[in-house]
Formats: sequence, C-alpha cells, structure tokens
Amino acid sequence: MSDQASDVRTRIEQQISENSIILYMKGTPQLPMCGFSMRTVEALKQCEQEFAFVNIIADPAIRETLPQVSDWPTFPQLYIEGELVGGCDIVMELAESGDLKKMIDKAAAQSA
Repeated sequence: MSDQASDVRTRIEQQISENSIILYMKGTPQLPMCGFSMRTVEALKQCEQEFAFVNIIADPAIRETLPQVSDWPTFPQLYIEGELVGGCDIVMELAESGDLKKMIDKAAAQSA
C-alpha cells in the first residue's frame, strides 16, 4: 500500500471514529447527486439528528479507498458508532421498521 493510500485510509478511519453518524455520499445533503444518496439523506433527516457527511464526488481518493476499507462496493455508505450500517436499501428498511431512528437517537445521545 502506498503512503498516499494509507493516508487516505487513516483519514477515513478518523472521520468514522470522530463522527457518531457519518454518511459517505454522492453530493451533499442539500444537493445529493444520485437518487440513492437522496433517499438515504431523506431517511436520515426524518430522524431529526445532525449527521456528518463526506461528498465522495469532491474527494476521489476517498471514493476510491472507502470500498476497500468497508468491504462494501457501493455508495452511499452510512456509519453509526463506527460500524458500517450499509447502503440505501438497508437504510430504507431500517427507516421503515423504525430501527434507524432508534440507532440514530442512541448514537446522538452517546455523543452529546
């Protein structure tokens, strides 16, 4: 692994550890750049808690490296409390069952 790749990996690990809720997405919550990112953001907004995000379009190094770190090939990727929750389909299922809000509320309470 090159120094640059390990630097990117370190940056990703820091982002995940420093933010109890973080979404790696295409675009921003205000301007999602794909339907999957948009649906995931909408589900998160329904939970009414702040979350961090990384625009992988603006950061190609993270876009390239994160799938190797997470062993998850697609975006968006949601992490709660340092754990990969999954992508859009999983987030939507969790939102429909009410589990997403519980997970988000618990993470927000622990980081408060």
